[in-house]
Amino acid sequence: MITSIQDFLRFFDGVHKRAIRDIAALPAEADGWAPSSGDGERAWSINKLVGHMAGSRLYFASAYVGDGWISPPPPDVSIRERWIPALEASHGQFSEMLRGTPDHWLQRKVETIDSDFGLSGWRVLMMMAEHDIHHRSQIDTYAGMNGWDVPQIYNRSAETIGGLQPAQLARHGKTGSGHQL
Repeated sequence: MITSIQDFLRFFDGVHKRAIRDIAALPAEADGWAPSSGDGERAWSINKLVGHMAGSRLYFASAYVGDGWISPPPPDVSIRERWIPALEASHGQFSEMLRGTPDHWLQRKVETIDSDFGLSGWRVLMMMAEHDIHHRSQIDTYAGMNGWDVPQIYNRSAETIGGLQPAQLARHGKTGSGHQL
């Protein structure tokens, strides 16, 4: 559980940096790309997904600070060159909205948008991070489907880890070959 707003903001900085890394790695042909079928979010272009990520950060921040579950208009991400600036701006706005809020707000209940049920403040913030990661993963999936490079999350592929298994087994006195992933 998150107990400090500064700790959460540090955590979200990492989530944000990975979004920036993955979005920046997309090639020019990703601009305007959308699935060939589907409806709703399943048919959104990469441009729209990036704008949705940027805007949704502020939606969750609005709820957290007690201003309601209000969705701001998404930023203009109509061309690839606007993707990173939009995400950077939303990161800055999100951080500014939360910076200075008291740590005890992480424990207070935030009314949900569609019920009388309340969520702990820390849970609302984690929902935002999970939402960001979900859409980053959606974009990474689209990249993989198109044969575009997808950055490794920790700069190590499954194949690299599989190749290191024998050395780890030996180092820890275990027998067998380990799973090669």
